[in-house]
Amino acid sequence: MSKPVVAIVGRPNVGKSSLFNTLYGERLSIVADTPGVTRDRIYAETTWRGREFLMIDTGGIEPGNNEDIILKQMRLQAEIAIETADVILFMCDLKAGLTAADEEIAVMLRKAGRPVVVAVNKADDVGDAPAEFYEFYNLGLEDVCAISAAHRLGIGEMLDLLYEKFPPEDEKDGEQETIRVAIIGRPNVGKSSLTNRMTGQDRSIVSDIAGTTRDAIDSEIENDKGRFTIVDTAGMRKKGKIEDVIERYSMIRALSAIDRADVCVIMIDATEGVTEQDTRIAGLAHDSGKASVICVNKWDIAPKETGTAEWATKVIRDRLGFMTYAPVLFISAKNGQRVDKLFDLIKTVNENANKRLSTSVLNQMISEAVTQVPTPQDKGKHLKIYYGTQVAVKPPTIALFVNDKNLSHFSYERYLENQLRRNFGFEGVPIRLLLRNKNGTED
Repeated sequence: MSKPVVAIVGRPNVGKSSLFNTLYGERLSIVADTPGVTRDRIYAETTWRGREFLMIDTGGIEPGNNEDIILKQMRLQAEIAIETADVILFMCDLKAGLTAADEEIAVMLRKAGRPVVVAVNKADDVGDAPAEFYEFYNLGLEDVCAISAAHRLGIGEMLDLLYEKFPPEDEKDGEQETIRVAIIGRPNVGKSSLTNRMTGQDRSIVSDIAGTTRDAIDSEIENDKGRFTIVDTAGMRKKGKIEDVIERYSMIRALSAIDRADVCVIMIDATEGVTEQDTRIAGLAHDSGKASVICVNKWDIAPKETGTAEWATKVIRDRLGFMTYAPVLFISAKNGQRVDKLFDLIKTVNENANKRLSTSVLNQMISEAVTQVPTPQDKGKHLKIYYGTQVAVKPPTIALFVNDKNLSHFSYERYLENQLRRNFGFEGVPIRLLLRNKNGTED
């Protein structure tokens, strides 16, 4: 069966993200003293007593506050997390004491009908819990424990209480490959709208305010195309515009999402065209060796006439000349135009990233390529390619064993790459060529 899901909920600034990071073992969730920093829920896996489970970190719940659009949608995010969870970890603040907001959240949790563990955070002193801890039993929830996320106190007891509420462990279902997809791009190009369209749920906060997504958000989905983990990332600004610590965390999160992805969906705004920042972002995916699809969003509102798509594709190819292998798809995340086709392209480029060539077939192609266009030379000495072999996937990496790698030229390596693509496809993925001398040294 699937892993148990634990949703961490509570008022803003009670330490949810700090506890989330403590349980996960690394700084996965943004932590700062500013209330409301965690705006979207974040997923991560961890283990206790040999049982893997999934945690969801949520934005703080503000009961009764329906004026601020961000706060309203943060509450919606928490409600979705609660519906998804098998167990709720309700965090309160010992130093702030029991508040009316805590009591309202407790009512909401009782109505949800999920098992709940109350963790009263900031009990930072070793020993018996202080007298003010016991007032949290007035919430009417049975399991209450004192913890300190900052000092890692009481965490084991809390995890034991969660563990006891996990659903029974059944035999695991047959594993099916899950493709991890990072949605990347500048702020306000429609990344969250596309994520919501692909998942069929309001997983990411959507508004006209640039930068509303600060964390990278994982959404697990399964459809007739397969299984996917969709990661909506924070919009990446130029370094000079990353003015505060929260924005810096967000950039690191987006870069981490690229690093862990199988496929990157690079989003471009059709109404603005390819910008310098788009080029930088695409370069991050290319340099990381990621399979990629270029999505031109807002195509439904872009001015068009006959040949507009062809002209726009040519502009993209010119501006992203290092990424001519990536397919270009014109979509509308808002109305769903061609989003279904995006799943097909994601599957195709992922398969290409994992493609392996037999050594015999590869060397036959190399022999034919050298016959058609002789290798470069210097002072009468030709580059000689003894043989090639594929040494890695994701991205496909070909090692060429030669007499002297210094005789090679980038134009000839580009020619060999083009021959590989012409013969074997590799749409959507970069190809790495490694030149090695007879003694095995690499270029």
